[in-house]
Amino acid sequence: MLEAFQNDSVEAAEPQAVVERVLIVEDDAATRLGLTELVRTWGFLADSAEDGEEALQKVTSFRPAIVVTDLVMPRMDGHALLKALREHDVEISVVILTAQGSVESAVEAIKDGAYDYLTKPVDPQRLQILLQKAVERQETLREVRALRRQLRDQGAFGRMIGNSPGMRKVYRIIEQAAPTSASVLINGDSGTGKELVAQTIHQLSPRAGAPFIAINCAAIPETLLESEIFGHEKGAFTGASERRQGCFELADRGTLFLDEIAEMTPATQVKLLRVLQERTFRRLGGRQEQKVDVRVIAATNQDPTEAVRVGKLREDLYYRLNVFAMTLPPLRERREDLPLLTQSFLAEFNARNGKSIAAVNNEAMRILESYSWPGNVRELRNVIERATILSDGQFIEAKHLPNVLLQAGESAQPALSLAPGTTVEEAERRLIQMTLEHTRDNKTRAAEILGISLKTLHNKLNRLKLRK
Repeated sequence: MLEAFQNDSVEAAEPQAVVERVLIVEDDAATRLGLTELVRTWGFLADSAEDGEEALQKVTSFRPAIVVTDLVMPRMDGHALLKALREHDVEISVVILTAQGSVESAVEAIKDGAYDYLTKPVDPQRLQILLQKAVERQETLREVRALRRQLRDQGAFGRMIGNSPGMRKVYRIIEQAAPTSASVLINGDSGTGKELVAQTIHQLSPRAGAPFIAINCAAIPETLLESEIFGHEKGAFTGASERRQGCFELADRGTLFLDEIAEMTPATQVKLLRVLQERTFRRLGGRQEQKVDVRVIAATNQDPTEAVRVGKLREDLYYRLNVFAMTLPPLRERREDLPLLTQSFLAEFNARNGKSIAAVNNEAMRILESYSWPGNVRELRNVIERATILSDGQFIEAKHLPNVLLQAGESAQPALSLAPGTTVEEAERRLIQMTLEHTRDNKTRAAEILGISLKTLHNKLNRLKLRK
């Protein structure tokens, strides 16, 4: 049995760059031995178990990254083992082996969290390819684990800054989408960081070593956009003096980011849809079909469903792109991320400009927090860069901020109106309430604004019975 497996294996099987542990779970002894030895010849560390119960015991001691398990076994079958592993460690990649007649059960196992399945008798070449892809998945999962630790410790997810509920939702979708080759559609206001999200997805994907090509569909004249995306042959139009590769060719085996997809003409959208479906395209003025392997991530600052309704975005293209969809929250809806973002930009511009500014002072931070940020994170970054250059002390102060923020801060300051006969206690109650609303219940900040200690504020809250 072992000899049969080895004779059919890929002759030039390269050892894996990362030595992963693989557990083979199979009740037939000859098949179990053959698969285990075969996997070892590919450079993996391999062990085996004869059923699901033994496999669970070995998971604790052997700690495999990948489990290859038969579906039908005595005592505990492959499906029950999968469910037990999901409870034990959601990041083990499980490959199901199944007879031809049980493919439907294998598909059900994938819905329950299996990575993929193979039909018996096992094709060694397909198994090797599947294990290589599982290794790539494990590398992605390791990067995601590191990013989760970074998020917990520093409030950042790679180059993305923020710990608000809206951003955590975005991070979860990135984790789900990144290991796949599925298309992604990102919706968000200008300046919210759509391209940064696309780059993060690319960097966490198996395509990370291949090119990431970005193009803004709204920034290129309509007459040139098709040439930019698909390329052109010499003489295809006036001024086409030589053959030129388009974005799809440049991004082959990598990721293509199409920003402002709704600004693309309907004719170009039709051609884009064809590439997504057929994985082939033709240069402008060309006759030869070009094969391409590109993951497309698209973005728009419009509501995609509204863009479809008014005819700016083709409905069939929308559904083709909308495999994974996410909406980036505007900065005004994630104000709790302002201190993290501000500190990150300060560190960046301190290094760039040879400064050593420690922080934004309380008055300036209150102004930043009261502003609506129509330009979102991009506008905040520009404001901090300007303030860093202007400041010659340890802190960024209100005087270092643009006038538009100062004027907005003045108009946004709440006013306390008191009628004659209002008691001192009632006035104090209303002043504290108003200040806590202004700081969104940040008591430390409220105490600073009121000019009292945090302990005094807590005493007043207890006395005035203002605690929530």
